Amino acid sequence: MMAAAVKERLLFEGADWDFSTLQRIHDACEEIALKELGLDVYPNQIEVITSEQMLDAYSSTGMPLFYRHWSFGKHFAHHEAFYRRGMRDLAYEIVINSSPCISYLMEENTATMQTLVIAHAAFGHNHFFKNNYLFKLWTDAEGILDYLDFAKGYIARCEERYGEIAVERTLDAAHALMSHGVHRHAGKVKLNLREEQKREEERRRHEEQMFNDLWRTVPAGKAASAADIDLERRRAALGLPQDNLLYFLEKSAPRLQPWQREILRIVRHVAQYFHPQRQTKVMNEGTATYVHYRIMNRLHDKGQLSDGNYLEFLKSHANVVFQPTYDDRRFSGFNPYALGFAMMQDIERIVTQPTEEDRSWFPDIAGRGDVMGVLRGIWADYRDESFVAQFLSPHLIRQLRLFHLYDDPEQEEGILVSAIHDERGYRRIRRQLAREYDIGWTDPGIEIVDVDLAGDRRLLVQHRVTNDWMLQENDTKLVLQHLADLWGYDVLLQEIDGEDAIVAEHHASPRGKLF
Repeated sequence: MMAAAVKERLLFEGADWDFSTLQRIHDACEEIALKELGLDVYPNQIEVITSEQMLDAYSSTGMPLFYRHWSFGKHFAHHEAFYRRGMRDLAYEIVINSSPCISYLMEENTATMQTLVIAHAAFGHNHFFKNNYLFKLWTDAEGILDYLDFAKGYIARCEERYGEIAVERTLDAAHALMSHGVHRHAGKVKLNLREEQKREEERRRHEEQMFNDLWRTVPAGKAASAADIDLERRRAALGLPQDNLLYFLEKSAPRLQPWQREILRIVRHVAQYFHPQRQTKVMNEGTATYVHYRIMNRLHDKGQLSDGNYLEFLKSHANVVFQPTYDDRRFSGFNPYALGFAMMQDIERIVTQPTEEDRSWFPDIAGRGDVMGVLRGIWADYRDESFVAQFLSPHLIRQLRLFHLYDDPEQEEGILVSAIHDERGYRRIRRQLAREYDIGWTDPGIEIVDVDLAGDRRLLVQHRVTNDWMLQENDTKLVLQHLADLWGYDVLLQEIDGEDAIVAEHHASPRGKLF
């Protein structure tokens, strides 16, 4: 009788599953996530896909309904070749930040793995997407799917009307500038993608009128001097300086057609959609991994997961959070799953079993006892850089055996160990690791600063050199060419050091009428 009762409580037996099994799994995970962990999630939509469909999702950055571009086919062929040769595994799932939140599950997954990925994606990632301030500020979860459908249809219509080559070249140039096509500072109005779609015609007519008024003020003739147009007035009219290059081109490039401006806008909105994900990789994966770990353990405690299935989960979980050491040839930086999960568990320890060191470093959370309350607050209010800077503890630094090396090419003494395990070293290690996740530190600071309206209309762009990191010559040449093609006139890129001295210059001219 007891064995029969235990068997009745199990969500499944063995590796096989069907859709009714997935429903039971989802409902069991939901009960723990909402009632015990206090998570707040979008409605869930779970779809089961094949390995080929997963490869297709890889190629288009995980987005459904995406427009066509040759680079997606290239990525598909690359991933497929490695997968077929057994040189690379596929992700167990892909999750979309939308409402409803869409989780794609691989049909090859066992029942245990389906449980794991539902807990991980449908509740861990889902909660983070809905509650983290960056996603609230920059993304429109309810409008993204409709907007992608609009974008796919719009670009397909452009291909029919203007030709595939012209559209492809516009997309090539826009994709090359995609990482410099985001607003990094919050505006007053939250992005509404459904409204963007509806206002396309009205917006385009208004912007063309404003654009024409601006260029009508340009003095005619070669004798016109730059002094004829006041510098401040010129910059104000063009919104300079501007670090969102796609936005500037969309609004001000004199030779682009209206349909090309709309394509730049589409690429810009997609880049903006992914902007929070770039800043929250450690937190997002750490949250989802911590949530799935809590849910899977609770299912086992409640008798809904057998010992055999639980061991299968533990093996997969261990692989997910594996962190190679710095001298391991597999080391390529910090595994965001490993670092994020370790920090979540360490915060749980600080909240429930703090040491005197913890009380000194984290007086606001040490010993509070409410683990999920503390974690939900952290998940809502931080991004990777501030999360690491605020919550990486000396205890975890010792556990992970972190230290800081400083390699100055101008010094002949070799590599300096600049931070060890003392209080000063802990703070330096934490500060330096946090910088690795600060896109303001890792991404090149490039902005458009002026346009020669009175002369040859050359675009002046500046790169502010930080930490002696200069731009890579070949990549700069290729990207600058795309910028010149979209602008329609010459482009000059200056690299400026901390003393405002020009240390390098790069030039590009448009290649004629590409579009």
